[in-house]
Amino acid sequence: MSDTRPTERELEEAFIKITFRDEREDQNKDRLYTNWTENASEPWSDPFIFATNQLRKLYPGHTVVASQSGVASILGFPAAYVQSLRPDLMISENIFVPFARRMGTPGALVERVSYGCFQVAWEKYDFKLFVTTFLRGYGQVAYQFIVHEGTSEQPSKDLLIAAGGWAQALHDEIWVFNQGFWDKDPGLWEEVQKANWKDVILDEDFKATLQKDVFGFFSSERVYLELQIPWKRGIVMYGPPGNGKTISIKAIMKGALERGYSPLYVKSFKSWAGEEFAMSQVFRKARAEAPCVLILEDLDSLINDSNRSFFLNQLDGLENNDGLLVIGSTNHYDRLDPAITKRPSRFDRKFLFDKPTHDERVLYLQYWQKKLRHNKDISFSDALKDQIADLTYDFSFAYLKEAFVSALVLLATYDSVPKPTFEEMIKKQIAALRKQLDETETKPSVLGYAPQESTLAASRELQHPSQVHESQIPKSGGTADFGSFKRDIQNRAKTAVAYGRSFIA
Repeated sequence: MSDTRPTERELEEAFIKITFRDEREDQNKDRLYTNWTENASEPWSDPFIFATNQLRKLYPGHTVVASQSGVASILGFPAAYVQSLRPDLMISENIFVPFARRMGTPGALVERVSYGCFQVAWEKYDFKLFVTTFLRGYGQVAYQFIVHEGTSEQPSKDLLIAAGGWAQALHDEIWVFNQGFWDKDPGLWEEVQKANWKDVILDEDFKATLQKDVFGFFSSERVYLELQIPWKRGIVMYGPPGNGKTISIKAIMKGALERGYSPLYVKSFKSWAGEEFAMSQVFRKARAEAPCVLILEDLDSLINDSNRSFFLNQLDGLENNDGLLVIGSTNHYDRLDPAITKRPSRFDRKFLFDKPTHDERVLYLQYWQKKLRHNKDISFSDALKDQIADLTYDFSFAYLKEAFVSALVLLATYDSVPKPTFEEMIKKQIAALRKQLDETETKPSVLGYAPQESTLAASRELQHPSQVHESQIPKSGGTADFGSFKRDIQNRAKTAVAYGRSFIA
């Protein structure tokens, strides 16, 4: 090491000088700086310039490279070995982070350094790192000053690039945009890892087509180039709530991660700088991450009359949108502007996630049979499976799940004698959910979800009463209640007509 390296005493004095003293005698050696501070508004010494000059004087024969901590924080870079040189002089803020109560501990303290000096080792280089926080402009900023022996700044800049690159990369996280900012969300990543296409209970042909449209996009770049068309795609997933859109989106995000493509998730376009600014930030990030999947869940809530024109300009690609697969979802397709759904090259593919048909309900019930097969307290026969499939016509997957979850929880907590059977309990829950469904079914918000080119769930499954198969008729007291079933069709048809909707019976 050089003989000019300061002693520990000199280092301590330098800290005190940088922090508390205005070194007029040193500033006077720089005429430009002195004249500037004395004649521009009020005499004022910029902390950044002052600290840089002081470190250069303190470490002759060294380079000083400064940057805002922000994304390229050296202290947060795991590939660098960092040790405090003067713990007694370090000033840090301890921030309490609460944990969930079930974790058994109230929380943890996260230390944020406001002022300190550190020895840093990275690859074959040694550095000194000074961290300080001060007021600048409209707020407080944190700066880091990297001191390296020699005349070349490149090692220090390489360290900053490596730290910034690590911070920008995903580490078991997913990029989420909310309130005007992008942030990396490890919680969403954990939820996405739980998704599995085997747990997405949909018609197999429908599911295969959806997967092919999504993942086939990323392998078709050459086709787009040969056809001389922009390599971008838009997909809308729509239909009443509770029928597989969200879990399918999670499975898509997981598949994208496994293939090395970044999924970007947008929660809201509301921001401190307005929705148009937020949209520009979203698409700028998407273009930088391309090829990637941009998820716009609840599309009808994200796009409104005031921001629609700007959104369409971004979507149409006044800038290069190559490699962007945009997936939107909505429970209210009819609320979307035709300029979004009808215009070619915006959202070309549309997938209806309707209420499950009889066959899809059977698939879902088979899924639960497998989950419960090792539970000795539960008897779930094929005969019961067929009965439940009949009783749950017009149920969404969410309603089906609620029937099972509520029945199983009630059975597990039942403390009276005699204890009901699983069959008795789930039929009771289905009846309660049927009553709830009947009370909400005639509301316009429920009937109004579907676009004109689609049909209601019943039109995929129910034919004219004279053509209905016996297995599709709900049972009452062990016999077919055909009259009740027919009246149900008639009542729902009348309701649909009253709201200007078509109903196929």
